[in-house]
Amino acid sequence: MQSPCFNCICCQNSHGDQNPSSKISIIITCHREFIDAIASSIHPNSQFTNHECLPSYEELFANLQEAYPHYSQTNLADEIRANEYHHLTLSKHVCLDYTGNGLFSYYQQQKIIKSHPIHDSIASSSSSAPPPPTHDEPFFNISYKSVSLTTQLLYGGQESDIERKMRKRIMKYMNVSKHDYSMVFTANQSSAFNLLADSYPFESNPNLLTVYDHENEAVEGMIDNSRRKGAKVAAAEFSWPNLRINSRKLRKTLSVNKKQGLFVFPLQSKVTGTRYSYQWMNIAQENGWHVVFDASALGPKDMETLGLSIFQPDFLICSFYKVFGENPSGFCCLFVKNPTISQLNKSITSLGIIRLVPVDTKSFEHDSSSSSSSSSTSSVYNQENSVSEFQEIEQVSDHDQQPKKITTLFEILKWGNKSNEKTLSTKTTSLECRGLDHADKFGLILTSSRARYLINWLINALTRLQHPHTEDIHIPLVKIYGSNIHFNRGPAVAFNVFDWKGQKIDPTLVQKLADRHNISLSCAFLKHIWFSKMYDDEKNAILESCDDDNYKNKKKKKKGKLSFGVSVISVSIGMMTNFEDLYKLWSFIARFLDADFVEKEKWRYKALNQTTIEV
Repeated sequence: MQSPCFNCICCQNSHGDQNPSSKISIIITCHREFIDAIASSIHPNSQFTNHECLPSYEELFANLQEAYPHYSQTNLADEIRANEYHHLTLSKHVCLDYTGNGLFSYYQQQKIIKSHPIHDSIASSSSSAPPPPTHDEPFFNISYKSVSLTTQLLYGGQESDIERKMRKRIMKYMNVSKHDYSMVFTANQSSAFNLLADSYPFESNPNLLTVYDHENEAVEGMIDNSRRKGAKVAAAEFSWPNLRINSRKLRKTLSVNKKQGLFVFPLQSKVTGTRYSYQWMNIAQENGWHVVFDASALGPKDMETLGLSIFQPDFLICSFYKVFGENPSGFCCLFVKNPTISQLNKSITSLGIIRLVPVDTKSFEHDSSSSSSSSSTSSVYNQENSVSEFQEIEQVSDHDQQPKKITTLFEILKWGNKSNEKTLSTKTTSLECRGLDHADKFGLILTSSRARYLINWLINALTRLQHPHTEDIHIPLVKIYGSNIHFNRGPAVAFNVFDWKGQKIDPTLVQKLADRHNISLSCAFLKHIWFSKMYDDEKNAILESCDDDNYKNKKKKKKGKLSFGVSVISVSIGMMTNFEDLYKLWSFIARFLDADFVEKEKWRYKALNQTTIEV
């Protein structure tokens, strides 16, 4: 008997000649078999009440492979991790707090450092290892451009070779055509949202509607900026307990207003992993809204499922970081549909748009040895920055005299670093983004299948942990927020840990304890939760203020009202996450079954002002 593949895309393609009802039946069967396989991946109907009695990693991994026969097809990810991200194995670091897309690999980073002349000079003069690179090395630096979004979109500016090639590579990876969209680099996600709020014509389209089940700093900045421009802000609500969109209310909000505005929509929650229907973009556009599609929470290659030719959002935002598990710095990309550019206001010049600057020998030596040359390096960047703004500055100049010729960065480098001219040329003529290449090689089906196997196994494992009780009443150690085991959930999960009395343990404490065990987690705040009357009692027990002691937030009050929600721990699975990472997390969470472990660690953190110590 052939084992099920647990992949809807595969099932649909293999039964392409059947009628729609037959396809639906096949998909439902596939989903049921998937849930059954999840249950069998850990001892069926078993609960674990002691962290010292957990099954071994080897046993559970064997069970996983037996439950998911096609899991072995994703071994390519393990090979890539072993060859390109070996620092994760050496450091034993579990990274479950990355969202976005990785540009480069750790092996690539180390190879560039070792091949650089400054590395050779350090190695020959010292027996010790060279200092580690900073977050801005060795791939590229960024410099800010003092230019408005509309001006940048319409007129562009002088681009470095690395910037031009990075733009081309990202648009190919995102499956976006330059004939349909124009792209700008921004410093981060907050900058992208704020630039959009600065330029959007809220005077004629006065509404802003967001769809986020959690506190998002970038979106909150956009909301504040839009309110100052007179926008009316609304947010979608999410029904308790599955935290799915309250469809009736959202549909009404999209259709009730005569004058529309911006509809900011992510395809899935980066905190709970809940996925939303593509059709919300279609409904919004049919009702006259401009759609901002936030793709930052999507996994690698998920853009291939979007079908931009069908939905064509007006704006698209996506984040990129440099190296998974090593260097979270990077940039964000804001895509604007070409016909939409003319509808934007010519806003005032605002910071946020950046350029990518190639790394030269001088700056590399500065970051590797001392900080004495920071002012000169900054001067070089400022002069290069002046070139792209030359036209805009010239238009508003009150002087009649001819402006002086501005020397470009490359002319300065050629004049000051003639001996390194060949090295710089090599750096800027080729651009290899191995992180993106690996995602392309792995492909959509294997990437999504692997994430589906791992995230659902983790949820199943966490819900098997229960506190022991003398009366055979077991209190769950972990509560999952949003969808539990589900075929179509995203690669993220939100949860909390509870003690044997049923009291929630502070998520920030869990995060700090995890960090001591070399596990990186995120904390988040769920909000916009809608409770039906049948959950009134649960509502009063669950909701907390965002400025409670267990979740600090700078924005405490808005219009005299507190924001209520639930503080949670969030885990995000990436392409390089493996089963061992999740087993380590599960083993760590299981230690909270021991009440002494919690009290002991609490005391240590309080005694030392919540700073990490060696035990």
